[in-house]
Amino acid sequence: MNPVILITGASRGIGAATAFQAARAGYTVAVNYHANAQAANQVVQQIRSLGATAIAVQADVAKEEQVLAMFATVDAQLGPLRALVNSAGVVDVASRVDAMTVARLRRMFDTNVIGSMLCAREAVLRMSTRHGGAGGAVVNLSSVAATLGGAGQYVDYAASKGAIDSFTVGLAREVAAEGIRVNAVRPGVIDTEIHASGGQPERAQQLAAVIPMQRAGTAEEVASAILWLLSSGASYTTGALLDVGGGR
Repeated sequence: MNPVILITGASRGIGAATAFQAARAGYTVAVNYHANAQAANQVVQQIRSLGATAIAVQADVAKEEQVLAMFATVDAQLGPLRALVNSAGVVDVASRVDAMTVARLRRMFDTNVIGSMLCAREAVLRMSTRHGGAGGAVVNLSSVAATLGGAGQYVDYAASKGAIDSFTVGLAREVAAEGIRVNAVRPGVIDTEIHASGGQPERAQQLAAVIPMQRAGTAEEVASAILWLLSSGASYTTGALLDVGGGR
């Protein structure tokens, strides 16, 4: 039986690219999405065209009851979970901290931090040998913004990704003896739709000149790093924060 993977935020960008690569690597894929059912179903159909099994599962990861329902659906329709990729995340328009609202901050941390932690909690309950599971792997999506700070644009986003870095290291050490590896990928400037959702659709191209490799990365390049961390090739790697940022 093929191993089951749940990828949050998999209807577009890095999440979708990861879903395709996971399918090619032999996984059965649960494609989580927040609101765009059409995009998620397109990802599922493309995966099925590869001969793999996939389902779309709606859930806002910031809402515990929806996370619980999502994992119950995966359990019932696909079977035991072996891998989780926490790819769901949000940005916002450029802003200084002194202009940020509480609503913006709650949205940022509820989705980017609490959502990832809720999903990881449910994955651990299923994969940990402490709970009768067979082990597995978790990959969190951080960002090079965690080290750069995002000054003048999105300090809140950078701070949320700094929290993901700490969470990754802590959880990795907590469950290392229970058959679960936990790592994070820290993408740099990647040419995906997320920049448009933050009001800067041309951001990837505009920043190319400040990247040592002189170009933005692709979702596929980040997905390849995620799949390596999930693979047996990374069997002795846990608690790692892997930068995929073109040297930035």
